[in-house]
Amino acid sequence: MPITLSQADYANWLDESTATATEGDMMAYPATLRKGKQRYVALREGIDLCIEDLWLNDDLEIQHCDRAHPLELTFEQVQCGGKSSQRYDFFGSGLAPAEVWRVPGQRRIVSVNVHIESFIFQQWIGDSSEDRQVLELLRPADQRYFECSGTPTAAMQMAVQAILHCPFQGLTQRLYLESKVWELMALLIEDLLTVSRECSLPALKPDDVERIHYASNLLRRQLTHPPSLIDLARAVGINDHKLKVGFRQVFGTTVFGYLHEHRMERSRQLLESGDLSVTEAAQAVGFASRGHFAAAFRRKYGVNPGVYARQRRA
Repeated sequence: MPITLSQADYANWLDESTATATEGDMMAYPATLRKGKQRYVALREGIDLCIEDLWLNDDLEIQHCDRAHPLELTFEQVQCGGKSSQRYDFFGSGLAPAEVWRVPGQRRIVSVNVHIESFIFQQWIGDSSEDRQVLELLRPADQRYFECSGTPTAAMQMAVQAILHCPFQGLTQRLYLESKVWELMALLIEDLLTVSRECSLPALKPDDVERIHYASNLLRRQLTHPPSLIDLARAVGINDHKLKVGFRQVFGTTVFGYLHEHRMERSRQLLESGDLSVTEAAQAVGFASRGHFAAAFRRKYGVNPGVYARQRRA
C-alpha cells in the first residue's frame, strides 16, 4: 500500500517543522516516510530553497488541489537498484491543477527545489523581454502554468552540486546559494530558448541524419581519444555547424554531452564487472585525472567510484 499524504498534511508538517527549526537546519521527515531529511533556506523575500535527501521504502502519493503557483525549479538525483538518473522540472507561475504526485518506493532521492515569486522574476527580467518563451513563464493565476522537464546539462549538474555542498554560513551562504539559483534559472531559460530556436529550424535531410548517427558511432568507438568537433565533422562529411545543431536535434544533447554520458556509462559497466580498478576505468574512458573522473562519477551516480565498485563486488 502506498503512503498517501494530502496537500494539507504535507503543508502542516512543513509548517510545524519550520516553526521549530533554526533556518538551514535539516528537518526529519514524518516517521511514515521512513528515512529522510529536508533543509529549508529562505534566501530572501520571494525566494525559498529546499534541499531534500530521502530514502523512500514505500510508494508515496501526495494529493494536490488547484492552487496558485510560483515559479519553481526542481532538480532530482534518483538512485534505485544500483542505477542512477537525473531530471529537472521547470514550472512557471500561474494555476497548478489538481493532481496526484506518485513516487515509487525503494529509492533514494536527493533534490534541490526552488520557489520564486512572480514579482521577483518580473523585476529580474524587466519590461523589455522580447522572448515569448520567457514571458510564458509568467501567467495569471487563472491560467494553467507553463511546465517542462528534461535531463540536466553538465553545467546544471555542477550548479546543483555547488548548492548541495555549499561551504559557507550565514550571509555569505545566502548570497552564494542565491547566485547558484539564478545560475540555474539562466541555464534553464537558455536551454528553453535553444530548443525553441532549434524547433524552428528546417528538418534535417535523411542523409544528414545518417551522417550524424555515424558521428555518434565514431564517438562511442573512440571514448579514450575522441576527435575534435571539426575532425568529427570532416570524418562524416558535414560542416561543424550542421553537426552541432543536427546532433542536438537527433539526440537531444550536445556532442560533448553525448560523449560524456557514454563515457560515464561505460566506466560504470567496467567498475561493475570488477575487472578494472578505478584508475584503470578512468583511463579506459579517456580521463587523465582520477580526481576529475571521481568528481564526474559522483555527479552522475551520486556515489564515489571506489564505493560503487566495492558495492558491486559485495
